[in-house]
Amino acid sequence: MKRLLIVLTVLLFAAPTFAAHHMPGKGVKVQPARATWNTGYFQEALVRAGLQELGYKVKEPKELQNPLFYQSVALGDVDYWTNGWFPNHVSQMPKGWEDKVEIVGYVAKAGGLQGYLVSKKEVEKFNIKSLDDFKRPEVQKAFDANGDGKADLTACPPGWGCEKVITHHFDVYGLDAYINPIKAGYSASMADALARYNAGEPVFFYTWAPNWTIGKLKPGKDVMWINVPKIIPSEGQKAGVDRMTVGGIEGAVTDPLKAGFVVSDIQVVANKKFLEKNPAAKRFFEVFTLPLADISAQNTKMQDGEKSKKDIDRHVNEWIANNQEKWNGWLEEARKAAK
Repeated sequence: MKRLLIVLTVLLFAAPTFAAHHMPGKGVKVQPARATWNTGYFQEALVRAGLQELGYKVKEPKELQNPLFYQSVALGDVDYWTNGWFPNHVSQMPKGWEDKVEIVGYVAKAGGLQGYLVSKKEVEKFNIKSLDDFKRPEVQKAFDANGDGKADLTACPPGWGCEKVITHHFDVYGLDAYINPIKAGYSASMADALARYNAGEPVFFYTWAPNWTIGKLKPGKDVMWINVPKIIPSEGQKAGVDRMTVGGIEGAVTDPLKAGFVVSDIQVVANKKFLEKNPAAKRFFEVFTLPLADISAQNTKMQDGEKSKKDIDRHVNEWIANNQEKWNGWLEEARKAAK
């Protein structure tokens, strides 16, 4: 009887400790953010689900423009997001960010390819190799959908990092008189471009990978990546200038491709104090990673109409079920970090 009491006493005192390690985030409220582009919603929802399994009380994400997020995370108004693109976003960070903000892990290493694509039929018809070819009258006319005499480019909404780079390109390559950048909501603008393509009309658009766009309009088959005339980095791109020319890109008009955008790593960005207080969350951020193909596949589902919160939650649950061993391993790594 005495031995049984000893065993029961040990278990009684050990149980809370085990539970605390099993749910290291118990009682901690977390405020995530997410970017305004919906192709990043999936990874945000997955990370949120991971933290919830670790016991954190994770609030619904605040949807923020890039500069506002980086200010907010530095101030501690939000704790993290999964939508950092580096080095592309460095220029949008507030002064002194290194003391308050940390870039953690790799959601998708070298996952952020960006550039300009043109319908393959017109690439071949007009021998389009770079943005300079849109200065030719016959090319402008072919891509002029609104009758203003300029080629129409589906570009980026104001506030996005890519919008600043596209504006830089227009300045250094002298494109204002030849190309009209459409800066409305990106998803709606790209849906219009896809409809035009399906109707047999030319398309010219900016995009990035991972994205549903290159699931619907496949590089090499439907569209082609084109070059910038020459590499002239903006101030914010100078640190990554060696990553603006990339080789081996499927569907590029040349190899290597002068993309004009820095190939970025997609990473978690978090408040340093939050990370210091929550080693389990930090470790989960460090080990979490997604194949580009999985992100693009989910993005395509969203574009096909599965875009409600309920749909995205289902996509998250399906992905976890299909990758349960990997998921459990990430959670175990996070729990170990909290011990």
